[in-house]
Amino acid sequence: MAKQKVAMLTAGGLAPCLSSAVGGLIERYSDVAPDAELIAYKSGYQGVLLGDSIQISKDMRQKAPLLHRFGGSPIGNSRVKLTNAADCVKRGLVKEGENPLRVAAERLADDGVTILHTIGGDDTNTTAADLAAYLAANNYDLTVVGLPKTVDNDVVPIRQSLGAWTAAEVGAHFFDNVSNEQSAAPRTLVIHEVMGRHCGWLTAATARAYLSRTKNYEYVDGMMMNAGLKSINAVYLPEMAFDLQAEAERLKEIMDKTGHATVFVSEGACLDAIVAEREAAGETIKRDAFGHVKIDTINVGGWFQKQFANLVNAERSLVQKSGYFARSAPANADDLRLIHSMVDLAVESALNKVSGVTGHDEGQDGKLRTIEFPRIKGGKAFDLSTRWFAEVMDTIGQKYQEA
Repeated sequence: MAKQKVAMLTAGGLAPCLSSAVGGLIERYSDVAPDAELIAYKSGYQGVLLGDSIQISKDMRQKAPLLHRFGGSPIGNSRVKLTNAADCVKRGLVKEGENPLRVAAERLADDGVTILHTIGGDDTNTTAADLAAYLAANNYDLTVVGLPKTVDNDVVPIRQSLGAWTAAEVGAHFFDNVSNEQSAAPRTLVIHEVMGRHCGWLTAATARAYLSRTKNYEYVDGMMMNAGLKSINAVYLPEMAFDLQAEAERLKEIMDKTGHATVFVSEGACLDAIVAEREAAGETIKRDAFGHVKIDTINVGGWFQKQFANLVNAERSLVQKSGYFARSAPANADDLRLIHSMVDLAVESALNKVSGVTGHDEGQDGKLRTIEFPRIKGGKAFDLSTRWFAEVMDTIGQKYQEA
């Protein structure tokens, strides 16, 4: 086999898997293809366009296991869409009139890259697919193998994306502390906003992890710190129908009885309605290079706070967001096992010139395989009929139905 030159990049938002996936790729190539040259493009596709890369040295290879200890990305991220030329020009990544796909392709060719690993969500990997197709059409032989990263766990047709399990566990840890704010003042409403643009999986999984974490806590009988104070009273997801008046009445009853109410809300819950409301008021909504609403500018948790605070007669209300805390954590044991299996398959596929995205394919009975790029899509909805979710909602005591 001819000597390979392997490049890797991480892109999109952070997830608790990026550092470990980079470390895993370095380790695996060092084991099975030690002669392969390894580089990493800095800050995702931005590094490809600018020719900004890191040469993986012998010392880096030896210390690669250390990367499993960290969150974030050791090679940097960015959100760059190679088919959005105007945005690339605006950001100074290409010159006016240049085709970013061509610039990226020529950079890879000039660098002698034969294998490219992209670690990211659906946008990262569909951009990789665009790049691979362009290169193939221009007679350049490059194998592109992606690893699916997103805390939202919303990539079609992948059963479990890297980093999502960790984000749920860490979000539960975050809220375990925040829930104690219920003791700070009478009639307190606490809203926990969790990441998830189109998909409620992470919010639901975080609620499940929190309930599991706290269910066996022991309390001092007769004092106010008790199971009720540590409970969840509502969960709102993008996939669920939302009746403001009915939920306000239900939560007010809880507030009247216990003196507090706790809500978990996905950052994508009621998002379309909120955006429409603001645009109707004449506001210009900011969007990224992929056309997505810049969700951190919307403040969905704040919208729910505004709606509920007066209706439930809260004397104090606050919104706490676990997103950045959760997504920047190092991978937990479950994710490390998933990363290991996907990395091994990614390297095997790359060396055998099989392009695609590794993952457990829901279209093939959950088999771990390299899934064809055209089948990769974002925005997979959370299935509200999932058994464990029904158990969570039974525990909370909330009735729900699909939107």
